[in-house]
Amino acid sequence: MIYSMTGFGKSQKELQDLQIRVEVKSLNSKFTDIFCRVPKSLSAKEIDIRNYLTQQLERGKMELNLHLQKNNENVEQSILPQGQIATYFTELKRFASELGISNIDENALYLQAMSMPSLNSPDHSQDNEEEIEALWKVVFEAVQEAVKECKEFRAREGKVVEDKFREYIASIKSGLAQVLEQDKIRMPGIRERMRNALLELGLKEDFDKNRFEQEVVYYIEKFDISEEKVRLATHLDYFIEILEEGNGKKLNFMAQEIGREINTIGSKANDSTIQRLVVNMKDELEKIKEQTANVL
Repeated sequence: MIYSMTGFGKSQKELQDLQIRVEVKSLNSKFTDIFCRVPKSLSAKEIDIRNYLTQQLERGKMELNLHLQKNNENVEQSILPQGQIATYFTELKRFASELGISNIDENALYLQAMSMPSLNSPDHSQDNEEEIEALWKVVFEAVQEAVKECKEFRAREGKVVEDKFREYIASIKSGLAQVLEQDKIRMPGIRERMRNALLELGLKEDFDKNRFEQEVVYYIEKFDISEEKVRLATHLDYFIEILEEGNGKKLNFMAQEIGREINTIGSKANDSTIQRLVVNMKDELEKIKEQTANVL
C-alpha cells in the first residue's frame, strides 16, 4: 500500500479550563522539512514533537500548530499564578517609589510583572514544572491523535493515487500490445519500401539480390525493438509489484526506466503508427511521474 505525502489532521482536548488544539498538515517534498508553532511555555518539548513527526510521517513538508487558549485568550500571556503576578507588581511599584520615580506607568509595570520568570520564585518553581509536565502529557496525546488522523488522510489519498497508477500502467500496456501487433507488419513493410526505392532509382529486377538481402538484414537489426519491448513489459509488471511495497522512491526510479524504453522504441521504430502509440504512452507516463512526486 502506498501513502500520499499530502495529509491533514487535527485534535482538540481540554485540561481544566484550558483549550488545547493541534493541527498537523503535510505536503510533498523530497526531504523532511518540519515547521512547529509551539507556545513558549512548551518550547522545550519542540524537539520531542519534531522527533515524533519524523518517526510517524517520515518524509515531506510538515507543519504543526499548537494552540493553547484560556478564557478565550491565549494562555501564552503568562504561565504564572495570578497571586504571583500581583506580588511582582506590588514589589515593582514599591521599588519605583523608593527610587523616587514619579509618574509611574502602572500598565508598563504590570506587563513587566507578567514577564518575570517563575524561576525567580523558589516557592513556585516546582509547582510550575509539575503543571507544565501535566500539560505536556495532554498536549502530546493531542499531537498523537492529530498525527494519526493525518496518516489516515495520507492512506486515503494514497489509495486514490494507487488506483490511478494501475489505470496509467494498464493504458501503457495496451499501447505496448498495439506496438507488438504493428511490429509484425513493420519489418516486411520496410523491406518492401527499400525494394520500391531501388526500382524508382531505375534499377531493374536483376540487381544484386544477395547485397539487397544484406542491406535488409542491416536495417532490420538497426530498427529492431525486440529487447526494448521485453524490457518495457518487465518494467511495467515490476512497477505494479512496487505498488504493493509502497515505496515512492522506487516508483519514481522505475518510471524513469519505463520512459527510457518508450523513448528508445520511438526512436528506433521508424514507423508512423508506432510513433503515435509512443506519444500516447509517454503522455500516460507523464501522469505517473507527476504522482510519484507526491508518494511517500
